[in-house]
Amino acid sequence: MKYVDEYRDLELAGNLANELRQLCSKRWTIMEVCGGQTHTILQYGIEDLLPETINLVHGPGCPVCVTPVALIDKAIAIALDPSVIFCSFGDMLRVPGSAIDLLEAKARGADVRIVYSPLDALNIAQRNNDKKIVFLAVGFETTAPANAMAIHQAKKLGISNFFVLSTQVTVPPVCAAILQAPNNQVEALIGPGHVCTITGLKEYKFLAEHYKIPIVVAGFEPLDILQAILACARQLESQRFDVINQYSRVVESEGNRFARNLLEEVFDLCDREWRGLGWIPKSGLKLSSDYRSFDAEREFASIATSECQESPECISGQILRGNKKPTDCAAFGITCTPGRPLGATMVSSEGTCANYYKFKRFDLGSANA
Repeated sequence: MKYVDEYRDLELAGNLANELRQLCSKRWTIMEVCGGQTHTILQYGIEDLLPETINLVHGPGCPVCVTPVALIDKAIAIALDPSVIFCSFGDMLRVPGSAIDLLEAKARGADVRIVYSPLDALNIAQRNNDKKIVFLAVGFETTAPANAMAIHQAKKLGISNFFVLSTQVTVPPVCAAILQAPNNQVEALIGPGHVCTITGLKEYKFLAEHYKIPIVVAGFEPLDILQAILACARQLESQRFDVINQYSRVVESEGNRFARNLLEEVFDLCDREWRGLGWIPKSGLKLSSDYRSFDAEREFASIATSECQESPECISGQILRGNKKPTDCAAFGITCTPGRPLGATMVSSEGTCANYYKFKRFDLGSANA
């Protein structure tokens, strides 16, 4: 299959790994930002190909994983309102709130429905005028345009019973937060290919220049990842700090102008809490004043939630920062499993802990494997 088979060539992968062995004069720590890339790395055993001079750490690029407990609790409280049909992508139903998750809310009688597009939720609103339809909008800049389109369409059609609970976040601010942290260990970034199809490269060029760090925007196949690691290592060895577009078959420097214009119309930037990472300035998307009537937080402002606490056993915040790996967690694979997750990184198919559990737990050789 074009653009797939040629990026899964084992011989080429071995050649890239050998080139890395010959190139690296010291140990470098490289973070892949996107959870889709994390999945590829674990699924194809890329870490096993790498020389010891490359330390891969896994970043905050899973929107499910970084949705804060307070917003999950808010979503659950709204879903339990009998006037509401609550719509969500399926991977959000198992994300633990402070007490229960959305799946448990459904078991308790909430009308929670899995949808595959925000337009599905808009269609439900058109067919159920006597209900308030709330869509849980999760994602980075990749999924935000589709959410913006649904809101834009609702306004155009005059649909007044459609609301969006936005948990959407943007990637460059969290990269900046990680890079400027006092205990930061990350020396190069593998940038999020799908995000950059929307945003382009401008913000990543600023990050590279400001923090003196190489960034290689990459795709999601094994050779994409290996090529990106090699490009990072070449820059690190020569002390260069450029943005390289490895994913040029998809990503253009300016991104998708139509999608960016739509985002600017429907959303405003806002401060946002990231699960395990805290509040990050200007890292979230909220509905703009022209679309405020579709804001679920505004519509359900009277629904209060209590102070939320993470499980004290969960170290997902350290994992998302690249300071720890799932194997450093005493709960991993014992009290925290995909069936009974303590933190959101064990839920999503892009979550670091979930991927370690699926692909590495049998060969870790540790007590909690």
